[in-house]
Amino acid sequence: MPRGKKYYIIYKPKGCLSQFSNEHGKRALGDFFDVPNDVYPVGRLDEDSEGLLILTNDKSLNSLLLDPSNGHWRTYWAQLSGQITKKAIKELSEGVHVSAKGVVYKTLPAKVKKGNPPQSVPVFQSSEKNTSWLRLSLQEGKYRQVRKMTAKVGFPTLQLIRTSIESLHLGTMQPGDILQLERKPLFEKLNIRL
Repeated sequence: MPRGKKYYIIYKPKGCLSQFSNEHGKRALGDFFDVPNDVYPVGRLDEDSEGLLILTNDKSLNSLLLDPSNGHWRTYWAQLSGQITKKAIKELSEGVHVSAKGVVYKTLPAKVKKGNPPQSVPVFQSSEKNTSWLRLSLQEGKYRQVRKMTAKVGFPTLQLIRTSIESLHLGTMQPGDILQLERKPLFEKLNIRL
């Protein structure tokens, strides 16, 4: 392992920014996790989303994991408003047109399946009676992409949890949990060749 490199996986809670500095009185990673000052998140989850996030001081991991050409799968469970249809699932799996920073683009094909999340995934009871759950796996991660995708097909996301990146899973971790990993097993689970 390169000298001084540290790797953590965390369960980012909902309502927490994916950064260590507080902004506008909002909670940030530093309110939940005590890690060395040179450690930062790889990628992001928006404030309203929760789940798996990697923290490290290994700058190489950022490009290895986030470059879409490397094709790493990220899996999310989304609780949706309404009962999603087969037509909407087909549209999501083939890619839909959404906007990011004023530019319209078509999302890459996704793996999409309706069902209930595993019991290890903490879910909140929505005030909406008519909801459904969807598992989505994507090879890209633009700003609020899952939320934009489900809204585009008529089923807004109420709750969003990232449960895995490649074969790195949250397992039984709960919001606010942290786990330190060694480089080799982490990279193996992320399908990154050393």
